[in-house]
Amino acid sequence: MDADLDTLATALYVRTDDLLKAAPERAPARPPVGIAPRLTDAELVTLAVMQALLGRTSEARWLRYARTQLRPLFPHLPQQPGYNSGCAPWPRRCAG
Repeated sequence: MDADLDTLATALYVRTDDLLKAAPERAPARPPVGIAPRLTDAELVTLAVMQALLGRTSEARWLRYARTQLRPLFPHLPQQPGYNSGCAPWPRRCAG
C-alpha cells in the first residue's frame, strides 16, 4: 500500500469519527436490535470519500481495489450491495 494513501485514509477516518461523535444525530438511525454492522459509519464514510477523491466512479471496481490495496485498514469490507445500501442514507442526511 502507498504510504500517502495510508496517511489519507487514517486522517479521513480520524476526522470523520470525531465529527460523528460530536454530532451523532448526523449518523443514520440504527435499529435497537438486530445484527450490528461490521463496518462503522466512520469507516463507511471514509471509504466513500476516498472513492470520490481518487475518482473511482464504479463501486464494484472501487471495492475490488479496496480489497487488494486497503485490506489492512478496512478488514471488514462489505460486498457491493452492502456498500451501496450503507452509503444510501448519507446523501439525504448531508443535503438536508
